[in-house]
Amino acid sequence: MPHSPFPIPHSPFPMPHAPCPIPMQTTKLNSNYDQSTKTPRIATVHRTTGETAVQVTINLDGRGTCTAATGIPFLDHMLHQIASHGLIDIDVQAKGDWEIDDHHTNEDVGITLGQAFNQALGDRKGIVRFGNFLAPLDEALVQVALDFSGRPHLSYGLQIPTQRVGTYDTQLVREFFVALVNHSQMTLHIRQLDGINSHHIIEATFKAFARATRLAVEIDPRRAGLIPSSKGVL
Repeated sequence: MPHSPFPIPHSPFPMPHAPCPIPMQTTKLNSNYDQSTKTPRIATVHRTTGETAVQVTINLDGRGTCTAATGIPFLDHMLHQIASHGLIDIDVQAKGDWEIDDHHTNEDVGITLGQAFNQALGDRKGIVRFGNFLAPLDEALVQVALDFSGRPHLSYGLQIPTQRVGTYDTQLVREFFVALVNHSQMTLHIRQLDGINSHHIIEATFKAFARATRLAVEIDPRRAGLIPSSKGVL
């Protein structure tokens, strides 16, 4: 390399010292989610009344598998959406007074699934807690925002144009989410931004709920072992 005829001037500013290493801080991970052993967060809940018998098992750290036998085909289809898009393994077995209608079974599945969520989350240490998702399905567009806050609240904004999808009474969508919210102790907002087809609107809702739930129940590595609240309790 040829020698440069121009001398390199000395900088009038002293060279900075190498930065001091930042000590690493370790925190205890969520007791319900042992990262070293990959212990999944699983709950099984049984509910038996004079009208229904429901058993639900969920694994929040699953792969999206679903077995649903509620006696209500459309509800089974929606439970598959929660499992598949939420990456939650779900097993739901239900028997009900279907000869009357689907109301009791639909509601009790929501109650039992909510109780399973609440049990699987435990003290909720380390979770992201909040989730939000906007799901399109053809012409339908539905937004779901939720918070595993320990304070049940449902704000329901669906305008479903028909009374039934197949044999399923579309009024039961709200009843399902009321039951789920109250027994999982979550805050849930559902907003329909567009849609004219009842099936599309409902399915977009369950898909958005699944993806928002997936975000909310994930373990936050920066907050592992800590309650996700400035109050220190949920």
